[in-house]
Amino acid sequence: MHTPRRTLTRRRFLSISAGLAALVAAPRARAGDLYVWRGTALGAEAVIRLPAGPDAARTAARAAAEVARLETIFSLYQPGSALSALNRTGGLEAPPFELLECLALAGRVHAASGGRFDPTIQPLWALYAERYAAGTAPRQDEIGAALALTGWPKVGIDEEAVTLAPGMGLTLNGIAQGFIADRVAAQLRAGGYGDLLVNTGEYRAIGGTPSGGDWPLTLAETGRQVALRDRALATSAPLGTTFDQAGSVGHILDPLSGRPAPSRWRAVSVSAPEAAVADALSTAACLMADRDEIARCLAAFPGARLEELA
Repeated sequence: MHTPRRTLTRRRFLSISAGLAALVAAPRARAGDLYVWRGTALGAEAVIRLPAGPDAARTAARAAAEVARLETIFSLYQPGSALSALNRTGGLEAPPFELLECLALAGRVHAASGGRFDPTIQPLWALYAERYAAGTAPRQDEIGAALALTGWPKVGIDEEAVTLAPGMGLTLNGIAQGFIADRVAAQLRAGGYGDLLVNTGEYRAIGGTPSGGDWPLTLAETGRQVALRDRALATSAPLGTTFDQAGSVGHILDPLSGRPAPSRWRAVSVSAPEAAVADALSTAACLMADRDEIARCLAAFPGARLEELA
């Protein structure tokens, strides 16, 4: 479950932008009584496990197409995506309902986390990426200028349009992978599959394993096993992806201070009924000071539970 350390380099950017091509070329394989599809979703490894059968390959192909469709909404690296268009122009008319649904949940997590979860962090994230790609750290005045372009209350959201204040930008990287897992799992369940596991960087289980029992997942930091059934699991690691070559400047940035998450936690795992909820909460928890603060945040979401704090 632990995310490997990845330095943000040009190679990393290329691997993310190549995600759609990887979906098309992804290998498929059988594993016992499971049919396993492997690909990429928003730059992360994607794996779908469902019961083997004559329709499994076609079903997995439809799920892969759904992942690709959702990437055209949430990707920061596809110029034609809905999110890219919003960031480029500052407004998006007739936004996809999936984007509205994801933004509504982001707003709930923003409120519950005291502002620690904030998708408007994108200008700050872009500053760190640009500066460290050039071999330097951002200056404090640059951080302050980027922070002035953030703020969730500045985002206008309704069914007719999503609007941003001048200079703002959104990233949904802390919630969209989980959202995609939920959508794909729902599609498969609607197609008649009662036992499956979707992994788009975050896990969403429907039912249990086809051979019986819950889906077993092992948390890397503690070795503890989490059994999933009709539940989701997400893990965030402040140093899972880093801006600098030394691997010491993490990618989870505090929207209150403008600084990377402190190194108090190596990994935070949260389970919840929905992967999007678990995804956003695990991201926000990386910025919190102690278990009590995390518990107060999670209490706003029925069924959410802290699984690992290492």
